[in-house]
Amino acid sequence: MTRRFFGLALLLSLLAAAFSVQAAPNPDAVLGVWKNGEGTGMIQIFKKGDKYFGRIVWLKVPNNPDGTPRTDVNNPDEAKRKTPLKGLENMRDFTFTGDNKWEEGKIYDPKNGNDYSCQMTLVDPNTLEVRGFIGVSLFGRTDVWKRQVKK
Repeated sequence: MTRRFFGLALLLSLLAAAFSVQAAPNPDAVLGVWKNGEGTGMIQIFKKGDKYFGRIVWLKVPNNPDGTPRTDVNNPDEAKRKTPLKGLENMRDFTFTGDNKWEEGKIYDPKNGNDYSCQMTLVDPNTLEVRGFIGVSLFGRTDVWKRQVKK
């Protein structure tokens, strides 16, 4: 009887330990290439120092009707309007804050030339919620991105 009790106690202890161990946070889990929710572009998220950035690496419509590469025509800075969209760094300065979240970043929308505060949440290994907002995150929009390529 005591053997059975100790065996059961050992099994319960092992199960409790297994369920209490959580995966260590991985700040680099967001690295890779992601397709935006509309399917019109892909953004490569990369790291510089301890901050995370993104650049446009693919566009569904890469060229203008005349065959020239699309540029940042809506940029409020006239000097940047000839910058190609492909290769444009449109996400910057994200910090990993734990719980699969990257916050305190900025995202630039070349469709309208506006910059927004932004945060990212990794929902699962292949789904990223990107929320752009003005002021507080309550006033914003979330786009769901799908992983295309891991780093």
